[in-house]
Amino acid sequence: MPHDPKADHGVLEETRDKTQKPTLYKVILLNDDYTTMEFVVQVLEEVFHKTPAEAYRIMMQVHTQGHGICGAYSHEVAETKVATTHDLARRDGFPLQATLEEE
Repeated sequence: MPHDPKADHGVLEETRDKTQKPTLYKVILLNDDYTTMEFVVQVLEEVFHKTPAEAYRIMMQVHTQGHGICGAYSHEVAETKVATTHDLARRDGFPLQATLEEE
């Protein structure tokens, strides 16, 4: 197609939509006096897909510091992981609590 100088009306600009990263939410386990360390490790491995070494490290953080961060997820995923943790804890008779907090 031949170039038509009358068709030039200005500068052609390329526009790009800015992609925003989704807000992440930290899932935090809270210490209590009744939930066993073994159960906390099991939850970290099964629900949060941590390796045994990572699960042990986070469990010890919960035990010694009162809380431990399991990971950061989208809001929906974080809510699901909190609910799953509570369901498993209740099923096994433990009062383990998990919360989520905006990162």
